[in-house]
Amino acid sequence: MIKRKLLQDLQAHLGQKEISLLVGPRQAGKTTLMEMLKEHLEQQGERTLYLNLDIEWDQVHFESQAALVQKIKLEMGHHRGYVFIDEIQRKENAGLFLKGLFDQKLPYKFIVSGSGSLELKEKIHESLVGRKRLFVLSTLTFEEFFHFKTAYKYENSFRQFCLLEKEKINQLLVEYMNFGGYPRLVIESRQEEKIRLIDEIYRSVIEKDISYLLNVEKSTAFAALIRCLAAQTGNCINFSELSATANIAYQTVKRYLWYAQHIFLIDLLTPYATNIRSELSKAPIGYFLDLGLRNYALGRFGQVTNQMDFGFAFENLVYLLLKEEMQLRSDKLNFWRTKDGAEVDFVVQQGSRLIPIEVKSGFMKAKSISRSFRSFIGKYHPAQGCVVTRNFSDTATVGKTRVQFIPYWELIGWPALSKAM
Repeated sequence: MIKRKLLQDLQAHLGQKEISLLVGPRQAGKTTLMEMLKEHLEQQGERTLYLNLDIEWDQVHFESQAALVQKIKLEMGHHRGYVFIDEIQRKENAGLFLKGLFDQKLPYKFIVSGSGSLELKEKIHESLVGRKRLFVLSTLTFEEFFHFKTAYKYENSFRQFCLLEKEKINQLLVEYMNFGGYPRLVIESRQEEKIRLIDEIYRSVIEKDISYLLNVEKSTAFAALIRCLAAQTGNCINFSELSATANIAYQTVKRYLWYAQHIFLIDLLTPYATNIRSELSKAPIGYFLDLGLRNYALGRFGQVTNQMDFGFAFENLVYLLLKEEMQLRSDKLNFWRTKDGAEVDFVVQQGSRLIPIEVKSGFMKAKSISRSFRSFIGKYHPAQGCVVTRNFSDTATVGKTRVQFIPYWELIGWPALSKAM
């Protein structure tokens, strides 16, 4: 069984009347997480009811709010209980349906899950303002992947393991960067079966989510766009170039990328600028939310071997690590590029405090700070900067800026991201 960090957050929310709304990409493990939560409650002697809108005999109970309430009362009476509803995106006008249930002030706590369809991401959010807390389950983070692969022996000594077992942590890094974090792929040991599974997952995203949103005949064009985006990981998106390469209209490219964000395929990172209008008008960078899916779209699943492609994938990994660490904070994450070609991979904004971050995927043996990084420091004078490496640790000073060189795994729980620092 794979332990998920989000389980503790969900358990902590069980005492709140708000609906616990669990969303995320297909096959990220939402149903498994709900089953674990249900088992946790039953072990405490609580009443539970589990309904799945993918199951035909459960669907009849969702013909109306009254029909569902009758079913719940049949199972639980008027006693306190916990109602699990899986695949809620199958219900038309799901947001209004859940809002009506919540507003009846029933003695039941609702825990609801669904895939990242626009129905779930948009309409449900609007309908449930003030009535729900959103929990987003990603595919396995690198930390979750590491602990599963090491049988949870090093949960309290992760950093010591990385320092002492350099070859083993590198092997795990390469595996994660090649195959990603979908739970079924992480559990599976045979590469041919991993390929079959990632193909199934990719097709479910394209054929179910996108075909539903864009019509079946347009899903091929969307898949072509995703392939182009996978080949440009870490580079600014040129909408005109994408339009020409994928043979899709310019405005359609922008619309498809918006869809890709809302079904948890990609994130678009915007540039840092002191002028907000300038920031929003510049081209973003696309990062994939799962490296395995990115590699499959590119035709390199399990084959990220050359240094250039490894570098792009490693930068994507660093983005995911930063995103994970910053998810419960109000900090902003951007990148920095200038017209004369200077660039910094990531810029963390903590109010007026800036932390520039540069990514180096090779095996460094000595301190090296790029001209672009020095340019950013010279312009903004941050107190701290960071160079994320594969294996190298050190410190340097540029002007009054302290620059840390840290291995990627130190980003997990990195103290510099704490505002208390």
